[in-house]
Amino acid sequence: MLHDVPPRRAVRRILRAATRPRRRVRLDNDARRAQLLTLARKAFSDRAYDDVSIDDLAREAKISKGLLYHYFPTKRDLYVGGLAEIANELLKRMMSVPDNLAPIERVRAGLDAYLDHVSQHSRAFVSLMRGGIGSDPEVAQVIEGVRAKLFERFLQRSPFAPAVHGDPTITIGIRGWMGFVEAASISWCTDPRLTRAELRELLTKILFEIMKVVAPTLVR
Repeated sequence: MLHDVPPRRAVRRILRAATRPRRRVRLDNDARRAQLLTLARKAFSDRAYDDVSIDDLAREAKISKGLLYHYFPTKRDLYVGGLAEIANELLKRMMSVPDNLAPIERVRAGLDAYLDHVSQHSRAFVSLMRGGIGSDPEVAQVIEGVRAKLFERFLQRSPFAPAVHGDPTITIGIRGWMGFVEAASISWCTDPRLTRAELRELLTKILFEIMKVVAPTLVR
């Protein structure tokens, strides 16, 4: 019957509803920020800083470029935020090392936690420790913050901790070793000619050899 046929306006509304694009899923601020940092970490790890496009990141996140800039006003802010996330993950991994181990096993466990993170996030780790945008002070601050916190962690739970605080020779020796660990880890990420276990043992032996020089009474 004619009265069963929807009016033309109703038909047009139905057709518009059927063809209208679905609304993008709205995320709360924390979830959106986390999503953007995840995308940025991958992008900056895979490509050089100048090759990363904000337009591409916004498109991948399914948001407008303006909304992306609401969370991170510049590409540099997004880059620094991604580096900070990598750094925090590394520090959390190091905090998982148990304290109730023999001295050499505690060192090995700490190196295992460190190298596990490095091997799982090698590109991101190299990006963090090398920086990606030259001598940027905020990037340098993130990197130095990682180094300082790792050293503090070592002081708190190292088998040599009681002697480290009061002896600048030991402090410099351990800081030098940590610099070697960082350089060796970057080299291993880019050219892994040693297995992870071989690298861990090399780093462990070097630490104990340094301690024999700077604190012979602590190492038998």
